[in-house]
Amino acid sequence: MTNAIQKLNDTFRKTFSGGRVMLTLGINTKPSNEIAEIIRKVKQFNNFTTANDPYEEHDFGSFDYKGQKITFKIDYYDKSLRYLSNDPADESQTVRVMTIMTAAEY
Repeated sequence: MTNAIQKLNDTFRKTFSGGRVMLTLGINTKPSNEIAEIIRKVKQFNNFTTANDPYEEHDFGSFDYKGQKITFKIDYYDKSLRYLSNDPADESQTVRVMTIMTAAEY
């Protein structure tokens, strides 16, 4: 199951297709060119380690941007977005929500 979740998360993160992307205030108030650069870095992120990805789902990452730590986190919700998904590997019952934020907002 982890392999399926990892693949779905990688596809979502790289394309922003198949879920929702949320930007926190700390990201959304940056100039548009910086937001675009942060989004590009999220899409290209591939530095998953046992420290930041212990379950090998590729659902969390962080990187430095202009001296500030930026993180992203993918959570799994049911189709109503009210509850957590019972099966994150099943696209028919899961909506992925990725939040991109400053580390201070995590």
